Amino acid sequence: MRLISAIATTIAVSICATAVRAESVYVKYRGEVDLRLFDCTDITRSSYDRHNEYMLISLNGTFYHYCEIDTGTVSFLLDAPSMGRFYNTNIKGRFDCRVNRVPAY
Repeated sequence: MRLISAIATTIAVSICATAVRAESVYVKYRGEVDLRLFDCTDITRSSYDRHNEYMLISLNGTFYHYCEIDTGTVSFLLDAPSMGRFYNTNIKGRFDCRVNRVPAY
């Protein structure tokens, strides 16, 4: 339960809405990713490139990427009563960028 709680409080699917606007972030297993193509919302936990179905999620301060993640899954994540539980059940271990298409940028 503590892990789910920690994930829920640290999931960040966008830095776009933070006070300090970052132009790029370092993503584990990928390197620097430019945030210009990502949707920015008033939810500070969310960053998603709808066109490329590419999502960045920050877990305990480390960004990870998810490839070919559909819009429905992203919407359910952002609306979930427990983002951590939803992440663990529906995203973790899926949308692997080693198997699915990674955007060229």
